[in-house]
Amino acid sequence: MPQKPFVIIVVILAALLSPTVSFSADPSGPVVIAGHGPERPTIEELARAFEKVYPAAYVDFVWSKHAKILQMVRSGEADIAVTGKPEPDLAAHQVAWDGIAIMVNVANTTKELTKQNIADIFSGKYKYWSELAGPDYRIRIIKRHPTQNLTHAFEHYLGIVGKIPESAEVIGPEQKATNRVVGVEPPYSAVTYMSLDPALKAVKTGVSVRLLHIDRVEPEVPTVKGGRYTLRRPVLFLTKKTPNATVEAFIAFTRSRRGQRIIDQTYSSLDHLK
Repeated sequence: MPQKPFVIIVVILAALLSPTVSFSADPSGPVVIAGHGPERPTIEELARAFEKVYPAAYVDFVWSKHAKILQMVRSGEADIAVTGKPEPDLAAHQVAWDGIAIMVNVANTTKELTKQNIADIFSGKYKYWSELAGPDYRIRIIKRHPTQNLTHAFEHYLGIVGKIPESAEVIGPEQKATNRVVGVEPPYSAVTYMSLDPALKAVKTGVSVRLLHIDRVEPEVPTVKGGRYTLRRPVLFLTKKTPNATVEAFIAFTRSRRGQRIIDQTYSSLDHLK
């Protein structure tokens, strides 16, 4: 009888020190992430942090505007598709919110519009800013690339899918779209939409642009996170219904406090997960 506690301790120590136990719970192998939007830098930072925690796991990217990311997940070519819209046959895991800012030149005196005003501008109903108590210049629409999650969310939220005029100029990268708003003549005329983070950075660094208030709410990280600024989109990871353990671990890391702190650098984190 006196030997039993010693035997129990030895067994427990042996289990704790066993290489099989200590490593079997750690995720290993690849996670392949497919996408074609502006989320890649943030997800790459998440990936590097994840790999430091789990050295046996690694994350690869397939990132192209031509990639058929949903088909890649369904066929097994990718484990995660980064998008903003759920699909019935795939599991959706929200990891962030992304505000969508409406950007005009700082010389444009328009400061606030309603959601319906924005829909009518981008569907071509309004032709001149003066129809909205603005300057007497024709509205020049700058659309973002049609394959971007941003564009899909923007058009669906406003109910203008397929309604943006063909005359609208299409520009993909945020920096180029911003430069176009600044450089279009006359400077009052151009309007575009983009993710909140690059839009706020442009304003903060003194670029000659203004972000419009929508329904009396300013586009800011707190208003997006709290839902008061309603022009926002979810950032989703779509996977198969039963992803493997390494994919599950990466999603869990992204939704953890550490992962959400990384998310907060460019997007709005999920309050209930913090």
